[in-house]
Amino acid sequence: MTTLALSRRSMLAAFGGGLALSNTGPALAQAVFDVNPFRLGVTAGDPLPDGFVIWTRLAPDPVAYGSGMPKAPVAVKWEVAADRGFNTVVRSGEAVARPELGHSVHVEVEGLEPARLYFYRFQCGTERSGVGRAKTAPLAGAAVSAVRFGVAGCQAYESGYYTAHRKMAEEDLDFIFCYGDYIYEGRGNPIYQSGSGPQDNTRVHLGGEIYSLDDYRRRYSQYTMDTDLQASRASAAWFCTYDDHEVDNNWVGDIDQDGVPPEVFLLRRAAAMQAFYEFMPMRKSAFPHGAGMQAYRRAQYGDLLDIAFLDTRQYRTDQPCGDRYNATCPGIEATTAQVLGDAQEAWLLTNLDRSKARWKALAQQVMMMDLNRNTSGGQGVNTDSWAGYRVPRNRLLRHIRDRRIDNVVVLTGDEHQNYAGGLWLDGSQPEGAPIAVEFVGTSISSGGDGSDRGSDYDRFLSANPQLKFRNTQRGYLICEATPNLWTTQFKVLDKVSTRSGALTTRQTFAVEAGSNTLNLA
Repeated sequence: MTTLALSRRSMLAAFGGGLALSNTGPALAQAVFDVNPFRLGVTAGDPLPDGFVIWTRLAPDPVAYGSGMPKAPVAVKWEVAADRGFNTVVRSGEAVARPELGHSVHVEVEGLEPARLYFYRFQCGTERSGVGRAKTAPLAGAAVSAVRFGVAGCQAYESGYYTAHRKMAEEDLDFIFCYGDYIYEGRGNPIYQSGSGPQDNTRVHLGGEIYSLDDYRRRYSQYTMDTDLQASRASAAWFCTYDDHEVDNNWVGDIDQDGVPPEVFLLRRAAAMQAFYEFMPMRKSAFPHGAGMQAYRRAQYGDLLDIAFLDTRQYRTDQPCGDRYNATCPGIEATTAQVLGDAQEAWLLTNLDRSKARWKALAQQVMMMDLNRNTSGGQGVNTDSWAGYRVPRNRLLRHIRDRRIDNVVVLTGDEHQNYAGGLWLDGSQPEGAPIAVEFVGTSISSGGDGSDRGSDYDRFLSANPQLKFRNTQRGYLICEATPNLWTTQFKVLDKVSTRSGALTTRQTFAVEAGSNTLNLA
């Protein structure tokens, strides 16, 4: 139970104040809790050279409707320090946890030094959160010798444990890119039907399929209560994007694949977007507006790395071929098809043209390689990937090729498998040097334990000459960029059905600057 000490002045200040207040502002409501309200942990996000966002959410009872919080704004203090012991506090203040935003807190910390590690924490009443760590980015254009970061996503709660997150938290990373599918929207299912018959799900979703804002909040809370995930979120600053399951499977634009009328689906999408914002360390620039948000953005790490975080869902046209997975049809060649939409595509191409960084990364959701999914001698693509949108895909690749934009690396999720390969206009006939390279990260848990090589491994690689590696285990990527070399490590677990999965580095690829060629490292 939570009680509040509220004066008339503090009530007026709480309801009339902004999202964050300085130390000099009037005192807000102070809460007294029976249970620590920081049960969903802390995280940081979107680092800049002078700061980052720090996030928490007050939730003494996370999966209850309302999360055990009263319907009133609550004061939350925050501190950022140069050391884990908080002997040298460099920034501090007070923020407002508002019921309209599920008592989440997003503080945009400024005035920090570039390219250094900081620690942060929150306090509400007499309760204190755990400690998170985050690194600021180097100054744009500054000489940088190395950037090391993680790539992860696709974490179906029912499919397995988040051991990969705990392992990733032990890496010393500059940041983590989460490519989406942080939650899954489906109902709870104690049993699933596998190829070998019925199996018990490792864990079970609470409730049915989610539609309302309260439903989405409850599902995010169930996922974020996992302490392995909390360790990952507190270990480094995150750059977060969404894919489909944060809303509904395979949605694009205002189209729900179940045939829901667009005006009705947009109500659901608005609830999903608000919940995503509430639980992610996003800046105010991403604040939802109706059913949309500004999710695509750019990050620069000195003169070494320029990253475009893309949104491949909100502005996309409907999947061709009836959204069939292994299909081909005339719609794949539609000239009006869009993946990024006009505005985002123009923004991306302009940034690619102007970037002076050694490496340019496109951090996004769905595979750009046009893999042939039919290993029986026919042709078929994943129509929910860039391969289903031939015209915008080739428009982007031609731009990179014709403008001679070097050292482009595409980072992708969604597939629940590891892939590494090159990008050509037609991957079935990869002539000349690749235009760019792509690394596809597997899932944290989605798909269950998986295996090193599927039964169709040899046939699949034979049907796809642009592909150099495939693996179906769970895990994450570790990428490191230096002025002369990009390396990607595929970290995999032998199982996620128990918490004792063993982590190994399954494969490491290297790309020399200027080559666009994958080499085993």
